Amino acid sequence: MLGEASATGRRLTRDELEARRREGERAARAGARLRLLIRAHLAAAHEAQSQVAPALAVQMSAGVEQAVDAFIEGYERAQSNAVRQEEAARREFIDDLLYGRSDLGRLAERAARFGLRLSQAHAVAVAEGREPYGDGYPVARGIEEAVLARFGNRHILVATKDGRLICVASGDQPEVLTYFAKRAYAATDGGRVAVGRPHPGPGGVVQSYEEALGALDLAGRMALDGPVLYAADLLVYPVLARDRQAMEDLVESTLGPLRQARGGPGPLLDTLHAYFDTGCVATEAARLLSLSVRALTYRLQRIHTLTRHDPADPRHRYTLQTAAIGARLLGWPGGCAG
Repeated sequence: MLGEASATGRRLTRDELEARRREGERAARAGARLRLLIRAHLAAAHEAQSQVAPALAVQMSAGVEQAVDAFIEGYERAQSNAVRQEEAARREFIDDLLYGRSDLGRLAERAARFGLRLSQAHAVAVAEGREPYGDGYPVARGIEEAVLARFGNRHILVATKDGRLICVASGDQPEVLTYFAKRAYAATDGGRVAVGRPHPGPGGVVQSYEEALGALDLAGRMALDGPVLYAADLLVYPVLARDRQAMEDLVESTLGPLRQARGGPGPLLDTLHAYFDTGCVATEAARLLSLSVRALTYRLQRIHTLTRHDPADPRHRYTLQTAAIGARLLGWPGGCAG
């Protein structure tokens, strides 16, 4: 091809260049190393140039450049297509894994391709920040690189889902999720991370993922402190919320009288939350609410008068605290009938 082009001084034709691109694609799919291929092209060009007159050898150089550029273009195009296909397959797998929309046996087979052994127990950590994150975001890439650099190929999957950062790890490697949580908290500028409990089998990943999502939802509704939440530590809340009607009855019967307070139930309900969150230490609760201890004490007395339950009395405290937790879970008074 170079000989024919140099004999007439013409440039390579469109068909000739496309043939070079196809050869580049074929070489990439075969797994050939590009550096060795370029070296082979240049060696062949050098041999062809040595067999012609110097003037034709100079003309041939332009054709060599065109041919090599076209070959590289085809090679890189094939690699880009392969990357996109791999990313699509990975995204499809993650969606199926976290939502359980695929045959579990087939899902376990596909998991091996991405470094997971679903016959083992796995736990899932979910991180959310001030903004949604996708697979191509620098934050997601940085966290994935940091986790894999720290732990290597230890059956770990780091990805994104619905704008959140996800880490799936073997249930006997809690240090992986702890490290992920630390990196995610720092990278998301003070976001929140929840960790589900380890569960066995292909369906265990979904269960742990849903627990982590539930913990994040609880954290928002309950104003829970701490950047990292563990579903195992929050099991009491789903239990309390399981019988919604009973919880609504408890909240309304116990806290309903607070509606009679001047300004509505809000300030007194906030007082209860602060009082219980600080371990029933009046000075700490007053500081949390930016009140004097005297003002806090007055509010507690007012709560006692209206509800007939004394927050300072251990006999009444459990009922009041359970009702206050229920109010947070239900969004009371706005989210509860009565």
